[in-house]
Amino acid sequence: MSFNRNSSILHASDSPSPSPQGTQISTETEYSGRAQWLRAAVLGANDGLVSIASLMLGVGAVKHSSKAMAVSGLAGLVAGACSMAIGEFVSVYTQYDIELEQMRRENEDKEAGLTKEEKGRLPDPARAAVASALAFTSGALLPLLAGAFIQPWKVRLAIICVVTTLALAAFGAAGAILGGVNAKRSVARVLLGGWAAMAISYGVLRLFALKFDDPSSL
Repeated sequence: MSFNRNSSILHASDSPSPSPQGTQISTETEYSGRAQWLRAAVLGANDGLVSIASLMLGVGAVKHSSKAMAVSGLAGLVAGACSMAIGEFVSVYTQYDIELEQMRRENEDKEAGLTKEEKGRLPDPARAAVASALAFTSGALLPLLAGAFIQPWKVRLAIICVVTTLALAAFGAAGAILGGVNAKRSVARVLLGGWAAMAISYGVLRLFALKFDDPSSL
């Protein structure tokens, strides 16, 4: 569940130029930065979606209890969001230290310290950590809410698969639009990857349950 995609997009805009061409470049750069932020958020939500859906299906292959699946999904959501937030914070803080030291070296001959504009271009570790956790959580909530309160086992698994498939298609299309690539191929790749993760998780755990446990006790 990796989400270290925000680190290079925290400050995309350069100093504005008074010329029309410079203004256009600045506007395009700011738009590009926002698009990259949105694309990173979509990819983070996709991570949460696939991770929690696969986890719940894996648990569902061993235990038919809706409570067991809901608890496992909630635990995965909390652990995943915390892990991604901490990882993103550490990663962006490292980038912050590097860029701050570089700015200090470039300004060592000046009497004044860093300007407000220069400080504003530095990455924000706390902001990146919160964004990463929220993106993961938004995706993870979809399969969790879809299957947590449904009692029939087969219906529960089917609904999780359907909701996850629809969300994967939406995330794949959004990522393609923001990234400027072919939407059909992007959606196909995202769907195949998500289906593979869910199938492997369910299949491995189901084989484990059938081999080491009494199927009638499931």
